[in-house]
Amino acid sequence: MSYNILQIIPELDIGGAERTAVEVAEAIVNDGGKAYVLSNGGILEDELKKHGAHFIKGDVKTKNPFKILFSNVALIKKIIAENKIDIVHARSRAPAVSAYIAAKAMGVHYVTTYHGIYNAKSSLKRWYNGFMARGELVIANSEYTKAHIINQHKLDPDKIRVVYRGVDLEKFDPEKVTIAAKEALITKWGLSGRQLPKILLPARLTAWKGQKVLIEAANILKAQNIFADYIFVGSSQGRDEYVLELKSIIKTYKLGEYFHFVGQCNDMPTAFAISDIVTTPSTEPEAFGRTAAEAQAMAKPIIASRLGGAIETVVDNETGFLIDVGNATQLAQKISQILAMPPMEIANFTKLAQKRVKSLFSAAQLQEKTLGVYKEIMK
Repeated sequence: MSYNILQIIPELDIGGAERTAVEVAEAIVNDGGKAYVLSNGGILEDELKKHGAHFIKGDVKTKNPFKILFSNVALIKKIIAENKIDIVHARSRAPAVSAYIAAKAMGVHYVTTYHGIYNAKSSLKRWYNGFMARGELVIANSEYTKAHIINQHKLDPDKIRVVYRGVDLEKFDPEKVTIAAKEALITKWGLSGRQLPKILLPARLTAWKGQKVLIEAANILKAQNIFADYIFVGSSQGRDEYVLELKSIIKTYKLGEYFHFVGQCNDMPTAFAISDIVTTPSTEPEAFGRTAAEAQAMAKPIIASRLGGAIETVVDNETGFLIDVGNATQLAQKISQILAMPPMEIANFTKLAQKRVKSLFSAAQLQEKTLGVYKEIMK
């Protein structure tokens, strides 16, 4: 079955939605179809092209109403006509408006993936968000996201297909991380010679990702004479005031030598490999929680907040631990508990987590199920 799919996504930088677009493009090509991606571009462009997909550059990141309603509609209609596109697949709100109008005008199929939790505080915002729910079928990246779509848009549940984000199990494989790679990263991060446990919080530096919760937990553990190296992996994306606030709290607690701001990391498998515990203490719900799934794939104990998609990616006390939102005391208790666990107990624990990730959250299942949605629409 030959088919042509146009995915539209604002950027192709590192992120869950962007990674998913590349993985789906790869699957389309491997299945004998043609994959097109319209985007402003980014660091994943080369990888996309390596898979045999066609990259088309366009300003679909814009919030300019004229561009959204006119220029980009015209561009998408042109791409549809020139490449005999069968399905337009929108992965973000602004391009979804343009994509919906163009697809309807050209008489082709329209599908969306709801990657995030889009809350609406006004009827206008709800209307804008609603273009993500106008697909013939709507893909939700978790059961939590599905429930949100039904609640926000009153969409018929039969029109929603849950397709979990995928973890690249070829990449996130602890057996493939070399000793040399681990030593190099430890040196780069200034951790050489330090014998303390390493606790990772991999997320961009923004308040809802829970960095303050981990700092509070570290202070609680300090009072119990329990110390660790706490590593914030992620970019501040210009949030300099927030970073200064975090550093001020750390200084007040006299924890400066234990906290490390290492910035963006392009080798997350190695980052996970050198850690002893991974935390994602988010104070707002993650639509899916890919980091928690990747940590489990890397056989690392995970502590996540009990909300959003994390409830699906982490089985409390079986494949990881869940804490109440913003509860630093519980986070400290779980860190202490894991640090006291015998290595064999941790190995048994993380083995079960790996097995579950391979079963439910692989990139292969994401690719297979997304192709299934395309074929269901084209029947």
